[in-house]
Amino acid sequence: MLEFINVIIAGVASFAFGAVWYMSLAEPWKAASGIAVDENGDPLNQSDPVPYITSFVASLLVAGMMRHAFVTGGVETFWAGLVSGFGVGAFLVSPWIATFYAFNSKPLLLVAIDCGYAIIGCTIIGAVLMLF
Repeated sequence: MLEFINVIIAGVASFAFGAVWYMSLAEPWKAASGIAVDENGDPLNQSDPVPYITSFVASLLVAGMMRHAFVTGGVETFWAGLVSGFGVGAFLVSPWIATFYAFNSKPLLLVAIDCGYAIIGCTIIGAVLMLF
């Protein structure tokens, strides 16, 4: 049971970091993403719950899979979790994001912002998974 709670806490931590990350980088992200905005500069889909629900569920799924990989791979300490989480974000998730964006001709700034979230978010998940 504790394992499930740990996964939930790790997913929530990554999701919460994402909120801070994207609020801090809202202006450059909006410009780079080309998202439609209203007269106040706010994204038109800002009140749509689907992206937020999708992001939350994705954070839980990533945390769950990382826990599984850590258990089977023998990751047992905070620092090993931190480094392994960084590795997942930097060398598994980010290359896929960069590939998708390259084929869609997305700006390098958007790649950097979204890959930055993936790297730091996975690092947070890895660290939190090893706290309990």
